Amino acid sequence: MKNRYGGEGDWNRLLVQEDLRLIVDLLIVLATALGGGLLASALKQPPLLGYILAGVVIGPAGLAGIREVVQVETLAQFGVTLLLFSLGVEFSLGKLRRVGGVALGGGLLQMGLTVGLTAAAVSLTGWLAPMSGVVLGSILALSSTAVALKSLAETGQTESLAGQAMLGILIVQDLAVGLMLAVLPALTATGEGLGSALGFALLKLVGFSLGALVLGRWGVPPLLRFLAQRESRELFLLGVVCLCVGIALLTQALGLSSEMGAFVAGLMIADVEYADQTLDYVEPLRDVFGALFFASIGMLIDPQFILTHAPLIAGLVLLVMLGKFGVVVPVTRLFGYPWTMALIVGCGLSQIGEFSFILATAAQGLGLISRHLYLLVVGTTAITLLVSPVLLQWVVRFLEQWQMGTPPPEMPVAPIFREHIVIAGYGQIGQDVAQILAAHGASLLIVEQSEGAIAHLRGRGLPYLCGDATSWGILQRANLPQAQALVVTIPDLASIRLCLKRALQLAPDREVIVCAPRREHIDTLYRLGATKVIHPDFEASLGLSSHLLTQLGVPPQEIQMELAAIRNHHYQDLNLAEPACLPPLSPPSLSSAS
Repeated sequence: MKNRYGGEGDWNRLLVQEDLRLIVDLLIVLATALGGGLLASALKQPPLLGYILAGVVIGPAGLAGIREVVQVETLAQFGVTLLLFSLGVEFSLGKLRRVGGVALGGGLLQMGLTVGLTAAAVSLTGWLAPMSGVVLGSILALSSTAVALKSLAETGQTESLAGQAMLGILIVQDLAVGLMLAVLPALTATGEGLGSALGFALLKLVGFSLGALVLGRWGVPPLLRFLAQRESRELFLLGVVCLCVGIALLTQALGLSSEMGAFVAGLMIADVEYADQTLDYVEPLRDVFGALFFASIGMLIDPQFILTHAPLIAGLVLLVMLGKFGVVVPVTRLFGYPWTMALIVGCGLSQIGEFSFILATAAQGLGLISRHLYLLVVGTTAITLLVSPVLLQWVVRFLEQWQMGTPPPEMPVAPIFREHIVIAGYGQIGQDVAQILAAHGASLLIVEQSEGAIAHLRGRGLPYLCGDATSWGILQRANLPQAQALVVTIPDLASIRLCLKRALQLAPDREVIVCAPRREHIDTLYRLGATKVIHPDFEASLGLSSHLLTQLGVPPQEIQMELAAIRNHHYQDLNLAEPACLPPLSPPSLSSAS
């Protein structure tokens, strides 16, 4: 078929070039995001700041290295979907219960005050219309979970009461993102239609929530169980992604936001036994497309705009951080926390969060905020994300130095499992170990991803965690630092090595007993840090020998000493003609030979 670009071959080549252009653009974005993330990590900042900086560099206002900007931004929306889906999966009522009223009451009060004060301030000054003020207040009310958690880890405050209060408020903020995104479209109505539009939006939200509740209770668990029974990581991941995107598109069709749908899809899985496995599978995909999303946000930032409006943005940064600090500190004090902890919580939540980018982008698309205000918000948010970690570190050091007030005794969060034994892998050996330990009343937690093994555990009523034992997230959820020991009975060496490496990074002093798949793996696993390496074939030999030596009248204490010596030598003596730990064998006499 001929066309105005030339022959059919020319047209096909043109299409291929366009497709390659998008692939090249994606490579440029991801490679630059990698460089920005490495730079941010070297400066001890969250990688998302590096992603945003990368977007600024290669965006239209920077080097203009991206041609297919619209297509890249479209793919970046998939990152938003996965971010909110993961947020829903991670949500847990148990996390809220740990810090009591300050999480729910304090979080809602903080957001309400921030929205109300912002709307009142911009309305009284005539800067914005009241509705735009409400939207701006909602954007400013959110704080960054990623930045706050990293700052807590760097200052050693993660397990403190202040750190847990901060985490509780962040969970409530993250949960409110879905509701905010659902209500945004209704705010486009004006006058008398606003009330009915809000009412209709809430009605649709309630109806959708009831449907999601039914689907999450009776539809999603059987679907995930069916996918898990296929014993295929790829099929499970594809099924979960289809569920997430399908529900997101459904909410979009209902007039609600697709982001809110993705969040609800995550909530449907949050209380299902496959939640940890789902999150483990989705996280790599989420991180890649999440980096693409934050880079696309950076592509929207105009450095010239920030330089031109530098005094205004600097003033906004100061106003926002002081304003949020001034709201959070009294709210935290209201729930009985001392001043020292309230100051830490206030500093930790003084920035604007990464989900504010999503809210601001949606609000601009609906015409609720102008392009000028959007650029101001993006610039202000990026700077607060840079400043707040430094501020929190300074405040923590200051409080420690001057000892302002005496904090109450620390109340570390009580994890679900303590002083337990984690068994990674529930094959025959794992089952036998679990049965023997359970008979002696040991506290166990089995980590397994096979649906057949999970069904067996479910039937026996043993506590288990569904997921891959080589995953950081799964090992952290198993609360390995508080465990007595880790028993690794995974059948393949690559998984054992990764599990052992990550386990020792999480809990360097924890005892790790490993079952080696093959004889030649024993020394390797010891070098990697295993406390004890067991091999089934050698143990069978020792068991048979022990029984026979007992029958021959050898004293039990002598037998145990000999077997212990063999194990201490890592079974190497059994590969020798004459084991060093045993008495030398006498050469057979000629008479006996005859």
